[in-house]
Amino acid sequence: MRVDPSSLTAQEAASLIDKGAVSSVDLVKACLARIEQSGPSIQAWAHLDADKALSQAAEMDRIRRAGFALGALHGIPVALKDIVDTADMPTERGTPIFKDRQPDRDAAIVERLRDAGAVIMGKTVTTELAFLNPSHTRNPHNPQHTPGGSSSGSAAAVAAHHVPLSIGTQTNGSVIRPASFCGVYGFKPSRGIISRRGILQTSVSLDQVGVFARSLGDVALLSDALGSYDQSDPVSFPRPRPAMARGAAEEVPVEPDLAFFDMPFHDRLSADAREGLDAVIEVLGSRVSRMQPADTMAELVAVQATIHEYEICMHLAESFDAHWDQVSPMLQGVVERGRLITQAQYQDALAVKSSAEAFFADFFTDFDAIIAPSAAGEAPPLADGTGDPIFCTLWTLAGLPSVTLPLLVGENSLPIGVQLIGPAEKDDRLLRTANWLQTRLASESA
Repeated sequence: MRVDPSSLTAQEAASLIDKGAVSSVDLVKACLARIEQSGPSIQAWAHLDADKALSQAAEMDRIRRAGFALGALHGIPVALKDIVDTADMPTERGTPIFKDRQPDRDAAIVERLRDAGAVIMGKTVTTELAFLNPSHTRNPHNPQHTPGGSSSGSAAAVAAHHVPLSIGTQTNGSVIRPASFCGVYGFKPSRGIISRRGILQTSVSLDQVGVFARSLGDVALLSDALGSYDQSDPVSFPRPRPAMARGAAEEVPVEPDLAFFDMPFHDRLSADAREGLDAVIEVLGSRVSRMQPADTMAELVAVQATIHEYEICMHLAESFDAHWDQVSPMLQGVVERGRLITQAQYQDALAVKSSAEAFFADFFTDFDAIIAPSAAGEAPPLADGTGDPIFCTLWTLAGLPSVTLPLLVGENSLPIGVQLIGPAEKDDRLLRTANWLQTRLASESA
């Protein structure tokens, strides 16, 4: 085919594979060629076995030729953040503490991917234990800038066309922020839709799985494939999941009502991010209600930090105690602070978290979505860290579905995303609203 297969979206590639117009082997080879070309400068991969990927692709092609049933991701390469367990690849979690760690079982989402026919391409770089300390991965748009964190490699690999799809996790802003910095779509479904079994646990209350792609339909496609009830995950719920791919493709029955909160921490926004978001809101006109939130809403940032820091100390206590000299100074400071949090303070924070969830459940009876920044602006220089996650904190704490759309460009020609947040377990409605927003903005600029 004339089009480079690595430039295809997952939906386009799946359709062509189904028709026999392109093979999974062709697609994987094209992705490997992209990795060979830009991989050394971007450094997105923690583990990559080209022969294993090609072997999986060849098997997917054999299955198609034999006339067997094809899964939703048949023959499509997918990258995994290096905190997701795989029985046939190491999972080192971004730290020397777990160097050469080889799980004996796939994570639940890997089982789902294999069942859908995906080609597990490899492991993408994560920051240390999926927390703050920057990784060596660089932004594909400018290697002197960060791709964000903690899902650094997952965002960068999709942006660089190394893979059409990748998986990350978010405990604060680790999917939405890097997606914004790298100019791709990032989607974190509602808490409980996707199982976390077999994924590094840093916060049982806050950890959530998210996805990266180069189209809205693709993040929905992948999320549908990953979603399932898992009784071993305490936040997984035994109810049907929203049909996200259908939602992303639908037109809205009526124009949605959006809310924008003028948060006190919006003074952290760069001028270009603020101007771009204001321009989007101006185009939407009466569809957006600007609101002054109660002071208690901004205080939820501290609540998230209390839960996160207390729980990472609890979950990884043995690793920290046994390997303290292999923990970065940055993370050591977090652990030392987290160990000072009392049980009473932790329980109070969990109670406030529950109150926030109840507040948003009521709030979305009047609004379809919240529009918000995805990040403070463009990706900062490497020396300045992975960026400020505060623009994702509240929604992650409440477990709400969130999507970032690559709509804006900053003063340094780097991408800036716009975030939409929807009601819990109505991810299809959120993606339908996102589709409307894209269409509306495109028609205004035509």
